[in-house]
Amino acid sequence: MYGTGWCAFCMMARRLLRGKGVEIQEIRIDDDPAQRRVMEERSGRHTVPQVFAGEDHLGGYTDLVELEQRGELDERLGL
Repeated sequence: MYGTGWCAFCMMARRLLRGKGVEIQEIRIDDDPAQRRVMEERSGRHTVPQVFAGEDHLGGYTDLVELEQRGELDERLGL
């Protein structure tokens, strides 16, 4: 997950994923600004968070919520 330490949507995404028992490998773009370019290239987006399961781009927090509501998030996370 690409994110920052202060982003409310990043905090909510962390909470959602941890609540599912997912171990998060976080790439903090506020600590390493060069990673912002990598995130933008990988996701095609410039906002955080951007969540990946392996190479599968799941999107941002609202995308995670939509996947969860459709019952698709667990499968996409490999749970």
